[in-house]
Amino acid sequence: MNVDAPSRPPSVTTRGRFRPSRRQALLGWIYATPTAVFVVALFLVPLLLVIKMSVSRWPLLTGDQGVNAPDNFTKAIDHRFFTDSVIFTIKYTLIATVLLLVLGLGMALLVQESSRWNNLLRASFLVPSALGLASASLLFYVLYSPYASPLAPVMERLGITFLGSPNAALFSTVFLIVWRYAGFYMVLMLVGLQSIPADVFEAARSDGATRWQTFRSITLPLLRPTLALTTVLCVTGSLLAFEQFYILTKGGPDNSTITVVQLIYMIAFQGQNDLGVAAALSVIVLAALVVFNALQLRAFRSEEN
Repeated sequence: MNVDAPSRPPSVTTRGRFRPSRRQALLGWIYATPTAVFVVALFLVPLLLVIKMSVSRWPLLTGDQGVNAPDNFTKAIDHRFFTDSVIFTIKYTLIATVLLLVLGLGMALLVQESSRWNNLLRASFLVPSALGLASASLLFYVLYSPYASPLAPVMERLGITFLGSPNAALFSTVFLIVWRYAGFYMVLMLVGLQSIPADVFEAARSDGATRWQTFRSITLPLLRPTLALTTVLCVTGSLLAFEQFYILTKGGPDNSTITVVQLIYMIAFQGQNDLGVAAALSVIVLAALVVFNALQLRAFRSEEN
């Protein structure tokens, strides 16, 4: 008696088995290509060009004149404004970072609870962030002007000059930055606060903890990842400050408010017209940013662990 052998399922060839995965991989490459093109064109290529310029004699008008390393780095460090610009940039970064983080956290705590007035406060704090930094700098330039400002009569009567002395120019610019960015950091802090489970605060209240004890022992530790992000953003933005000082002070009075990025601009396009030295100083700034950000992230990570 013939018994038909059980039918075997159709064999799946190796080619057929891997066809969907290859198709998915190809689709992934297609989706990633635009981003990769932008990263290569707008980051990697300029970075490699700056590195090449930093080790070459590269005047603004004549272009590449051959390798001269490490002369550009020596000239950048020996520049008469290098030390002053580094000190001023660090001073500005410390002041701006502390004020922005403290005010951002304070405003976030103020508007944390949802209510009608808090929604109005959130919108009011966030409105300046919608204005571009260059536009805000021009607005404050007019406000600080002793001629065009609506406060000019008061300034003249009281003898106030917002940009007339080094300290006045520094703190007037810091005020602009705080006005412009405090709302942005408030939003970041608010997101971090709202990610903390409410049960933790309820348990603290049940145990009789005061508001200060709750803030110190619960809010700040659980907010550490947000503080790490905001600190890195604030420090990086402050170290790269350019527009506000270029528009408000032009580095004055008496070259007292020149930032490192302003110095790069001056070396490249004013006076020396030396792209090689400017590129060398840019590489130094990039290396400093990498070191600062790595130290900040490591400090927050070690605290968290």
